[in-house]
Amino acid sequence: MSFSSHLRKLASSVWDAQLKHPFVVALGNGALPEHKFKYYILQDARFLGDLARVFSAAALKAPDSDTALRFNKLADETIVVERSLHESYGKKWSLTAKQMTSVPMAPTNYAYTRHMLAVAASGTAAEITVVALPCAWVYCVVGQHLLRKGPPAKNHPYRDWLMLYASPEFAEVQLWMRKKVDHWAKTAGKEELRRMEESFIISSRYEWMFWDMAWKEEKWPV
Repeated sequence: MSFSSHLRKLASSVWDAQLKHPFVVALGNGALPEHKFKYYILQDARFLGDLARVFSAAALKAPDSDTALRFNKLADETIVVERSLHESYGKKWSLTAKQMTSVPMAPTNYAYTRHMLAVAASGTAAEITVVALPCAWVYCVVGQHLLRKGPPAKNHPYRDWLMLYASPEFAEVQLWMRKKVDHWAKTAGKEELRRMEESFIISSRYEWMFWDMAWKEEKWPV
């Protein structure tokens, strides 16, 4: 079993719960209220800025130039490709890009991004890749799961979102990240492997919490 497969097995109960979450189910069948989707998109717009920083940190610590270049490309694509999807929804809601990225972070979003940024600051390239891997991998799994019976109808309110995350191009990102993790895990020490396992499980839990945050439209309690 590859190390990335081992990681997914460790977090299997969390991943299974993702597909059953009411936000994900309603997103797939088109029944998700637009105000919940809008909340999610605005929080995700904030999330993407920090995810790009995590990829940039991985590029700085990459052991070879090709890997560094790919991480820098991922940082760029995170902002350009995924943000373009967000901005298309922003136009629908009469929001500028600046307005979308100035919405205060919800507690779960803040905690998740601080978790990733902490690993980005102190971890190895392998650890940084692992802490961001659930984000890319979970969305690929969710997208493909929701489109398992075929593409959504043209009038599906969230068709663009579903088509992006179920696409072969998006799947390729997590495949590349998994290959890097599997390669680096072969020479990693026991303590580094333990940290990688811990980071992966925590990020997986935060992915579930992100759906839950959007479903409940989470706010700071005080």
